[in-house]
Parts: sequence; C-alpha cells; structure tokens
Amino acid sequence: MTVAFWCVLIALFLPIVCTSIAKVGSGRFNLRQNHDPRAFLDKLEGLPRRAHAAQLNSFEAFPAFAAAVIIADIVGNAEQVTQDVLAVLYITSRLLYIICYLADWAALRSLVWFVGLGLIASFFFVSI
Repeated sequence: MTVAFWCVLIALFLPIVCTSIAKVGSGRFNLRQNHDPRAFLDKLEGLPRRAHAAQLNSFEAFPAFAAAVIIADIVGNAEQVTQDVLAVLYITSRLLYIICYLADWAALRSLVWFVGLGLIASFFFVSI
C-alpha cells in the first residue's frame, strides 16, 4: 500500500472525527438522540455546528480526492513519491481546514479549501 492510499483511508475517517467533535462538543448528545442524529446535528450552534459543517464538507471533498489518487496511480506517469507528497499535503490541508472551521476563521478556511482543491487538481497535472 502506498502512502497516498493510506491518505485516502485517513480522509475517509476525517468526517467521523468532525461529527464526534460536534456531538461531544454539544454536551447534549446521548444514545437516544442517535436514532435521528441528523435532526440533532441540524439544531446545533457555535463550535459543534461548525464541526458538523466541517463533517459535511469532508464528506463532499472525499470522492474527488479518492478519485484523484486512484487515477494518478492507474495512469502511472507520476513518480510515486510525488503522489505520496501530494496526498500528505492534502491531508494536512484538510486538517488545517477543520481547525480553521472550528476556530471560525472563515477567510483562512476558504484559502485552505482552495489549496486542497489545487492539490486534488495537481494529481491530474502530474499524471499528464
């Protein structure tokens, strides 16, 4: 398994980290509310709500990242170390994105999001 593939696995679990922060951070979550967690999460405010939003965005960003890693691997024109570095940088950008979301740093969060998008596109460019 390459480092890039391990990063896909890490990216898969980032939304779960965010939703855990949302649920635990609310101080109100219990197992009864797990019967309808979406309704519970939709009513959150402040940091827990931002954690939930980061979760949603992480789910939205995951398919593009996973596809980029897989396509770059299949095409095989990029050095594996390049793919691995791009993947680690992407995971780093997602972690920074989550931190910015939780801290309510909207402008920096948007900048970090664009960096992540650029890293996804980079998988395609290095594979040409």
